Amino acid sequence: MKHILWVVALFAFAKAYAQGPPITADKPIMLGGGSFTAKTLTEIRSTERLTAVYVPIMLHYLPTSNSLVAVHLPYLHYDIENGASESTIADIKVLGKYQFYRKDATGKTFRVIAKTFQSIPTGDKIDLIGLSTGFYEGYYGIVSGYETLKYGISTELGYNWSPEATVDEFRGKFGVGLPLLKPQYPNKQINLYFEYTSSLFTERDWYQLLYAQGIQYAGKNITFDLAVQLPLIQNMDPTRELNYSVFLGTRYTF
Repeated sequence: MKHILWVVALFAFAKAYAQGPPITADKPIMLGGGSFTAKTLTEIRSTERLTAVYVPIMLHYLPTSNSLVAVHLPYLHYDIENGASESTIADIKVLGKYQFYRKDATGKTFRVIAKTFQSIPTGDKIDLIGLSTGFYEGYYGIVSGYETLKYGISTELGYNWSPEATVDEFRGKFGVGLPLLKPQYPNKQINLYFEYTSSLFTERDWYQLLYAQGIQYAGKNITFDLAVQLPLIQNMDPTRELNYSVFLGTRYTF
């Protein structure tokens, strides 16, 4: 009987990978090769300078079980205080991932990936960092993740480089995910996420530490996300300080 329970638990854990990545962070768990994921993660961002609504349409494809390529096509509406109000396309992004380390054990796994984000300057030059700068940017980072039946931990460390804009950035992320329901099949889960983002903008001598509290519902091959992100530390131009961001997302894997 004990062995049967372990088999059931492991099967449920394998299905738990379909819960998806953290909301504002990332994780190196990948689904099977040949799978597609359609997703969006709307961000409503309020700063001292403007309010923006960012709606990306994302298509992710896994050529193999340890590689991923994706394109993000973003719609953006922004309203600059005492300035322009526009609806337009933001910077298009191309994503690549490669998982180069994996170690599985009973009821747990540890994985590491290399990641790159290439931002194509299709957006307006409004210096909306991470969304629409109108300049080429290349991000290169390492993501690690440790998951068990009871919790998950993810970390990310990388550098964003832009040869023309002054948005070069050392970026670090740390997230913890806690499932609230027992593993079950068909998969149904509610997850809480606690996520931190640390950004050091080297050319501007700015620093920002953000915290996001999120909740996610996962059922079979679909997820729904909600998170609120708030600043903890901001040493930067007061007009660029974040008031808050709200994230609303969904994804479907097929």
